[in-house]
Amino acid sequence: MCLILAPPIKPNTMSLSSRIRNAAFLLMSACLLFACATNLRAQSAGPKFRVIAFYTAQEDKAHISFVHDANQWFPKMAAKYNFAYDSTKNWTNLNPEFLSRYQVVIFLDTRPEDPSQREAFEKYMKGGGGWMGFHFAAFALTPSKFNQDWNWYHNEFLGSGQYVSNIWRPSPAILDVDTKFPATRHLPKTFKTSPNEWYRWELDLRKNPDIKILAAIDSASFPLGTGPKQSEIWHSGYYPAVWTNTKYKMVYFNMGHNDMDYEHKYDNTDKTLSYTFGSPMEAKMVLDALLWMGSGGGD
Repeated sequence: MCLILAPPIKPNTMSLSSRIRNAAFLLMSACLLFACATNLRAQSAGPKFRVIAFYTAQEDKAHISFVHDANQWFPKMAAKYNFAYDSTKNWTNLNPEFLSRYQVVIFLDTRPEDPSQREAFEKYMKGGGGWMGFHFAAFALTPSKFNQDWNWYHNEFLGSGQYVSNIWRPSPAILDVDTKFPATRHLPKTFKTSPNEWYRWELDLRKNPDIKILAAIDSASFPLGTGPKQSEIWHSGYYPAVWTNTKYKMVYFNMGHNDMDYEHKYDNTDKTLSYTFGSPMEAKMVLDALLWMGSGGGD
């Protein structure tokens, strides 16, 4: 509620200076009333869009750390930019009725395994829903606990196919950004990320006409990784890190593996040494992509 009390006006007895002060007070009161009314309208309108994040947060401590990081950062952005953010470990919520409440779905650290959940997600995306995925959400390797047994998701939607290899240890990289896309147009051409375990993929995304690569690892990053295995250190090559499928309203980020105190992992310290959203430009890229999706994903 806005309450403004004005002094009594007695024009016949006021001096010129008093009249000027009175006019200034009335003008200021009108401005405050307008601001209050605008604020009340914004509050009554509710959030601009609603986001639901699914996660598992099991086994890999770096992925768990990222989930905790994300579930602290996203609510802060939601409050600042007027959208609603919810998160859940209950993957049974990945059903048509539940998804109908949200404009954007996020997979923070994995993918659904149940066929009905996969079907609901595919239908949601083909119906115009928005999606943002991080790091392990694109992982698939046969044979493993996460077999490549979902062709639409890995081959068509993401376009990457199976996981092939990764660098080690988690290392920061310089990303070369395509700034011609609506969700990246306000970013610099290059920026440095927080440390991450970068993945290499089975399929060449550059050959897929539906895929638009938004950021790739710049050659200034090489050598990337420290090993100890030589295969875990990249010295050359082309490695997409962020991309979209132009047939859908989606963005995938290979980021999402915080650096941990691996040297003392058996001491149960679980100490996080870096945070994905600790990189200002990395955080801006995620936020801009989310706001783009929430606004409808247009040009």
